[in-house]
Amino acid sequence: MRTYNRTRTNYLLGKLKFASFFLLIVSWVTPGIAADTIHLYIDADRTGARASGIAIEQGIRTALSEVDNKIGNRKVELVIRDHRGSSPRSKRHLDQYLADPRALVLFSGLHSPPLLAHKNFINSNQILVLDPWAAAGPITRSATDENWIFRLSIDDSKAGYVIAKHAVKSDGFTKPYLLLEGTGWGKSNKRTMGKALEDMGLEPVGIEWFNWNLGDNAARIMLRKIAQSGADSIFLVANAAEGKTFAKAMVSLPQELRLPIRSHWGITGGDFPEVINADLRSRIDLAFIQTSFSFINHSQQPMARQVLNQAKKLFPEQIKGAEDIRAPSGFIHAYDLTKILIAAVDQVGLSGDIHKDRDRIRLALESLHLPVQGLIKTYQQPFSPYSKASPDAHEALGQDDFAMAEYGQNNEIKLLQ
Repeated sequence: MRTYNRTRTNYLLGKLKFASFFLLIVSWVTPGIAADTIHLYIDADRTGARASGIAIEQGIRTALSEVDNKIGNRKVELVIRDHRGSSPRSKRHLDQYLADPRALVLFSGLHSPPLLAHKNFINSNQILVLDPWAAAGPITRSATDENWIFRLSIDDSKAGYVIAKHAVKSDGFTKPYLLLEGTGWGKSNKRTMGKALEDMGLEPVGIEWFNWNLGDNAARIMLRKIAQSGADSIFLVANAAEGKTFAKAMVSLPQELRLPIRSHWGITGGDFPEVINADLRSRIDLAFIQTSFSFINHSQQPMARQVLNQAKKLFPEQIKGAEDIRAPSGFIHAYDLTKILIAAVDQVGLSGDIHKDRDRIRLALESLHLPVQGLIKTYQQPFSPYSKASPDAHEALGQDDFAMAEYGQNNEIKLLQ
């Protein structure tokens, strides 16, 4: 009798375990079944441009902490993925998002090439992407009217104008040389910088292209060639790795060959200020584009203090002051973009059908009813319905929201007045 009871008990336990396992699988694969938790993906570079990926995560977590880490009364978990700047790796993460019935949105990272490579895949598969950094102009300009990518960041269709205008109008340079990364990001800047100069009656002295993982000798050869061309400045489009290489090469040149550099902000996404420290930076003339909020410049604003204090509580080991937020653009933009996402979810709610919810939130982002207070500004309907006739519809920021900046003595980023 005891043997029979044990056998029956084991049989019933086995049935119970199977039923529990079946329910777990069903809750994972069936979109219509509501789960307790929704997933926000971050697909960014946390290796080569680690500071940018970490800053984006910190900005998102800080905004979520203000609403008790819940959106639409659902708990939120971040799913962190490191694409390391690789488009194929990023594609695998997009596939993981599609296979996850709790995946609501995907935040992208610093690099434009993964988004450019997979833009059609993103839109055709209705992947809701929020871009807090990648700047290439075509990212938010879809070939169809259904557009699933939203950006709160610098837009290269405008950034080139800001860099060129500041260099010419404020600094007095008239003979710039374009030094550009040989990617879609660099090519989009070639167009906009060239057009900006043309509008001011100027043209670049020359254009030089470089690839990732550039060597020191190659960088010195390029800079010598540029210095001997008659150029009076360099417009640089590079990420932190190549930015460090060019900065070190510039310092190694004789003083008379060191040209001022006006850079895109890609150099700020990694450990550039730690490697090119204050002493080295004092030997070169370097400024770069940013958006128009800085925890340093706006330290007296109540919201700036509030958000910084919250970040210090969440990340006590990493953030003890404003200067500890490395790659602050990633933090600032991700924070503001998450606030806008929260407002969109509050407007339409969550139904539990993840496919319907993604689409409802996409439409809500295009038609927010209430203003959203962010760090950069108060957003009044930051996005609108997209069409090819309305190319800026999915751009939350405009040219007036951009500024030039420099590194301070403590590696902090300070906006130039």
